[in-house]
Amino acid sequence: MPFSLTPSHIIAHLYCPRFTYFEHVLRIPQYEDRHYKVNRGRQVHQQKAIQNSGYLRRRLGVQGKLLNPYLTNDLLRGEVDEVLFLSAEEYAPLDYKFAQFKDRVYGTYKTQLYCYAHLIESNFQKKVSKGFLVYTRSQHRLVEVPIHRRHIDKVKKDAADICDLLAKNHYPKATPYKKRCVTCTYRNICTR
Repeated sequence: MPFSLTPSHIIAHLYCPRFTYFEHVLRIPQYEDRHYKVNRGRQVHQQKAIQNSGYLRRRLGVQGKLLNPYLTNDLLRGEVDEVLFLSAEEYAPLDYKFAQFKDRVYGTYKTQLYCYAHLIESNFQKKVSKGFLVYTRSQHRLVEVPIHRRHIDKVKKDAADICDLLAKNHYPKATPYKKRCVTCTYRNICTR
């Protein structure tokens, strides 16, 4: 891999491959730090790291945890909010979301957990079969997300697609979902 990817890179690429092109080929930043939800989410993560340092989710069978480990492998890098030790052989990622739970888990949240699952498996050599999301704006509702081998394989394929785009510097097709273009930071320079 000529480029170290984060879950955010993969999520942005799946949203629209042109994000990858504009940000990493043309090097036009999207200035996401100007967005309220991004900044508020970062604050929530910092607060949870302090407040939950000794808290174990016993009803899930959590035996221990790591807070905010920065993990890397030959494909990805990223900081996981919590790595939960479910047993001697099984670990799980837990991620806090500054969001409300609306009876479904968004694909972006799942993809992030799949990336973390791959990082956990490669760093700890432990099985990961599920992950957890905590929705801070829904009274800290905890939602379990199943993780299968096909999910991790898809993360690897998506990462390979990103690296191929970067290596070849080609202008990819835009997302077929035109509603995504309305709030895109690159809408003024993108030729649909």
